[in-house]
This record gives sequence, C-alpha cells and structure tokens, in this order.
Amino acid sequence: MKLLFHMRIFAGLVISIAGIFITMKSEWFYENMGSIPWAEQWLGSSGGSRLFYKLMGVTATFIGFFMVTGLLGKFILWALSPFFAGLKGA
Repeated sequence: MKLLFHMRIFAGLVISIAGIFITMKSEWFYENMGSIPWAEQWLGSSGGSRLFYKLMGVTATFIGFFMVTGLLGKFILWALSPFFAGLKGA
C-alpha cells in the first residue's frame, strides 16, 4: 500500500513536470513535430498548433497535480457525472 502511495506521487510529479515542459517549450514542439491541421482549423489561423501544445501541457500539469493530491478519481467522477447518471451515487 505504501509503495502504491509513493508511486502515485512519483508518477504525478513526472506528469506535472512534463506538462510544465510542454507548456514552456511549445515552440520547440511546434518546430520539431510540425503543425496540427485540426488545431490550425479550429483554434486559430497560425497559432492553433502552439495553443494546442500549450493546452495539452496545462492539462497534463493539472492531471499530475490531481494525481499527487489524490483527487484525480474524484475530479473525473465530478466531470463525468452530468453525462452518466449512475456516477452521482459513487
């Protein structure tokens, strides 16, 4: 049980650090991985891919922090409860 606790914290910190890195280095990701056509179409004319990389990094950072604090499961249940009525009683 203690190992699982430490693994959750370690994995959450790694995901948070990766998310921060993706957010800070979105231009590097854009230059090396190229543009994302879907993001260019729906998120902006020439900055859509950069915005997508930043949103992906911020999302990863929040998921990592939720893992560290043990709130990931509760957040997922809260976010999905409007779509699935059975999750409200969980």
